[in-house]
Amino acid sequence: MGFFDRDPFDFNGDCKIDAFELDAELQMMAGSRDEAIALTGDDAFYTGSDDLEEEDELVDELEMAGLDVDELADMDEDERREVLEEAGLDPDDYDEF
Repeated sequence: MGFFDRDPFDFNGDCKIDAFELDAELQMMAGSRDEAIALTGDDAFYTGSDDLEEEDELVDELEMAGLDVDELADMDEDERREVLEEAGLDPDDYDEF
């Protein structure tokens, strides 16, 4: 029996998912801390990042302004600041790009 023949969250290999294994699976699949808490009632096993949602919003703002994230990432800091300012965006909000 190979890895894909069983549930990867069946940690003890008994072919049954107990409460701990289910909790771990739900926590790993949650997209945010809030979602993990809603699914399981706690965030003891939460390993995701809430920053992803914020980053997605920033990318959407850049694209709506007609800017390409990859091009911004290739620019030097001064050029990036200038392009963002010209687009009417605050360059300090886009430090990670």
